[in-house]
Amino acid sequence: MNTLEINDLSKFYGDFQALTKVNINVKQGEIYGFIGPNGAGKSTTIRTVLGLLKPSEGSTKVFGLDSQKNTKKILEKIGYLPAEVNYYDEMNSQQLLEYSARFYKNADTSKIASLADYFELDLTKKIRALSFGNKKKCAIIQSLLHEPELLILDEPTTGLDPLMQNRFFDLLEEENKKGVTVFFSSHILTDIQRVCQRAAVIKKGEIVAVEDIQQLIQKQVKEIKLVLNQAPIDLSFPSGASLQETEGNQVTFSYEGDVNDLAKWLTTQDLKDVQIIEPTLDTVFINYYEN
Repeated sequence: MNTLEINDLSKFYGDFQALTKVNINVKQGEIYGFIGPNGAGKSTTIRTVLGLLKPSEGSTKVFGLDSQKNTKKILEKIGYLPAEVNYYDEMNSQQLLEYSARFYKNADTSKIASLADYFELDLTKKIRALSFGNKKKCAIIQSLLHEPELLILDEPTTGLDPLMQNRFFDLLEEENKKGVTVFFSSHILTDIQRVCQRAAVIKKGEIVAVEDIQQLIQKQVKEIKLVLNQAPIDLSFPSGASLQETEGNQVTFSYEGDVNDLAKWLTTQDLKDVQIIEPTLDTVFINYYEN
């Protein structure tokens, strides 16, 4: 069953086409990544899913319901974290969170204190006195109070320091274990690689790939570095090896192929040390955009 379905979604602003036939299906209980640089169309897609924008063509469905026709019913079950956070400046975080909780039937305001403590957020400070990172913490807490079935996160870690990012990811994984589906939009590729099972890559408003994250990385070229016990005289490289270099007893090469074949070949070598460097999602992403 799909929690989120985006079908042939297109969006025009006059002569400018922001989205072109975007198709995405997010399974129930999945953490799904949405990768693209700023301006690629990620926020436009999200705002259309939320019913904040009307599609020029195509449709979006959440929980099997049309986003445009059932906006209110859908939003009751969604926790949304926008990329930019704008609040009432004269409220403090406690007041803001209690106020926003009133918009939901099942919001649990008793969670405010524990979540604020978890994210080290001072609930007594007025919004205008908060840094961007602390406003982001407030927005994270706000998105969770009503126990949503779907979290839609737009650049969620921007503004958070590394410690708070780790706490955020731990909390996100806990929510996912409870059955919460997550749509995670970001241009920070290490974030996508850390938590997402699948991801769609968007480029200039078009989906150019939908990939399983780990399989995608495993398919990419690995860099192999060997230190042999003695300098090789006539080294025969495995099938799939390229860009070979030998300097004394140190050997480096790129490898693209079955890792089991590589492992068998390594057992035939007189090894002192071996290092296999996996490609990062950054490398994979750059390949999509350059090609």
